[in-house]
Amino acid sequence: MNALIHWLDSRTGFKALMHEALYERVPGGARWRYVWGSTLVFTFVLQMITGFMLWTAYSPSTRTAWESVYYIQHEMYLGDIIRGLHHYAAQAMVVLMAIHLIQVIVDGAYKAPREMNFWLGIVLMMIVLGLSLTGYLLPWDQKGYYATQVTTNIMSVTPGVGPEVQVLAQGGSAYGHLTLTRFFAMHAGILPTLLVGFLALHIYVFRRHGLTVHNENHAPETTFWPDQVLKDAIACLAVLSVVLLLAIFRGAEMTAPADPAVKFDAARPEWYFLFLFQFLRFHAVESLGLTFGAIIVPGIIMGIISLMPITANVLGKFGHNFNRVFIWLLALGIAGLTGLAFYNDANDKDHQAALTEAHRDAERAVELASGPNKIPVEGAVSLLRKDPFTQGPRLFAQNCAVCHRYNGHDGRGSLVTQAAKDKLDPPVIAPPTAADLGSFGNPEWMTAIVIDYSNHFAWMKNAEWFKKAQEKSAAGESVDYINPGSSEMADWTGGNMDALKSPENADNLKALVAFLVSETGHSGTTFDATLIAKGRDLAINGSWAGALKDTSCAGCHDTIGQDFPAQPDDSAASGYPTLAKYGSAAWLKDFIRHPDAKRHYGSKNEMMVYSPQKLSDTDLDLLVRWMTHDYPPSTVHDYENQLEMLKAALAASAGSAKNTAETPSHSGADNAAEPKAE
Repeated sequence: MNALIHWLDSRTGFKALMHEALYERVPGGARWRYVWGSTLVFTFVLQMITGFMLWTAYSPSTRTAWESVYYIQHEMYLGDIIRGLHHYAAQAMVVLMAIHLIQVIVDGAYKAPREMNFWLGIVLMMIVLGLSLTGYLLPWDQKGYYATQVTTNIMSVTPGVGPEVQVLAQGGSAYGHLTLTRFFAMHAGILPTLLVGFLALHIYVFRRHGLTVHNENHAPETTFWPDQVLKDAIACLAVLSVVLLLAIFRGAEMTAPADPAVKFDAARPEWYFLFLFQFLRFHAVESLGLTFGAIIVPGIIMGIISLMPITANVLGKFGHNFNRVFIWLLALGIAGLTGLAFYNDANDKDHQAALTEAHRDAERAVELASGPNKIPVEGAVSLLRKDPFTQGPRLFAQNCAVCHRYNGHDGRGSLVTQAAKDKLDPPVIAPPTAADLGSFGNPEWMTAIVIDYSNHFAWMKNAEWFKKAQEKSAAGESVDYINPGSSEMADWTGGNMDALKSPENADNLKALVAFLVSETGHSGTTFDATLIAKGRDLAINGSWAGALKDTSCAGCHDTIGQDFPAQPDDSAASGYPTLAKYGSAAWLKDFIRHPDAKRHYGSKNEMMVYSPQKLSDTDLDLLVRWMTHDYPPSTVHDYENQLEMLKAALAASAGSAKNTAETPSHSGADNAAEPKAE
């Protein structure tokens, strides 16, 4: 071994190099405060190693980027750990860089003759932040896609060259494939090369001038090896342990595939950029413009930091103290703005709802990609675009939630609000004006129609058309409208309530409900064939006990039990709503397209007609399949039922309105607007 070492040394001179590297003087002894530079180098090396591993499986295109990251995360052996290490090491690098900067300024390690080394460090800091920004887009998921769009928009307001810089970064005027490839080239090629080059210069200049010690009398002078090396190694091991634990137990986030057609309200920059995001949200900053908040102010701050060596050299002790106070105030300001951003987001109902939907979409995308059909050749984004479980809630919120609710919310987990009558008041919960469709077609829905018709459709009474119809009726006019409280069905239910709920008809009621549910064809609910047959006989022929004897649904709804026709028409309509395959996909599509047809409710129905121009056939199919639960089964946690919360909010609002009914309102009181999700 000695002979081999001697041979290598004679050819390379590595002993002298090792001695030069390891036996640097450390006046005042080894200290923990000197470990930050070494941990930064270690974290960068960790980034390079894991980055090369990720590169072997990553494919930078808009059709394959998310798909390859999915493969890394869920299919590649230890891929989730490798990606997690890369993800959290990037965040650790930003934190360590901030600590190192503060330590350098506090210790005065930027003073002459070390100005050049300080400026090289500032350049390295900009490169590290550039790596963070460019890496954010590479998974090509919703979060990175929309957050990076904000970044490129900020580039566009750079004075003088903004639009040109944005076009250069995006690869053109559009945001798409070339944006991804350019960001990948920056992240994996240009910026790492620059970082290695400037890091080499930084270390060279650092070794030229030696270590800046805080107190030379702290301990006897020593050398870098072995005391400081031991402390640096322990610090690096601590960093590795933290990022490894985060990678194992938390993992790197991966939202749904990027889809420009879907607005992503949950987009936020990484947490270490949240301070700037929060700063830009202040009204005073917004009023001064994006250029002021995102370019001028950060530029001034970086200018002050860059001039710190000159400030200290010209102003002496006062300049150094100014620099120390400035960096501490800046650190406190950044920490405060970051905390405020987290607090505001945690208390922002819209943002929390958007986060819930984002998590739901992300889990569903992975679920579908892991399914038997895997990812289609057109890309993973098509999985969600064609998925009723994903698109149904959005279509419901867009087309139906203005009147209906779905388990109390708008289909996407948010209560629906409308502007208060007084402009100075906050928005109020909007009352539904049609039935809640959360239980549509299931046993609860069918049971409510049979034994609680009036209450089941009572939300209609909030509608303006209903109130006007009642006013006309009270004035003696003849008005033909749907009244859930005094219709023939309501009268039949009310008049036979005791018989319907009697013990002797309990099994009959179960059988009828089983039959009605089976007619819908909804998945997820099954009944015994004998029970369904009994319910069919009850519906068509009537074989109830007691006062309901010889009563049948077919007495009014003569199409019950029949198939819904492929080409329905009103030539044989009885004047009562058709119950042929009531609640099925075919019935529901026809009802949405032709709610005013005689086979449904005719002129009584106030529901909007959804023509193909308003709701395309594709969207109609997705909406109906969602409502009838016709989609691949999911283990993804769905939106919580908020029906009781809605009722409580409306009750509280009604009580408040009653208490203030005689209080004069402010000017412009009647400004009620269309409901919107809150």
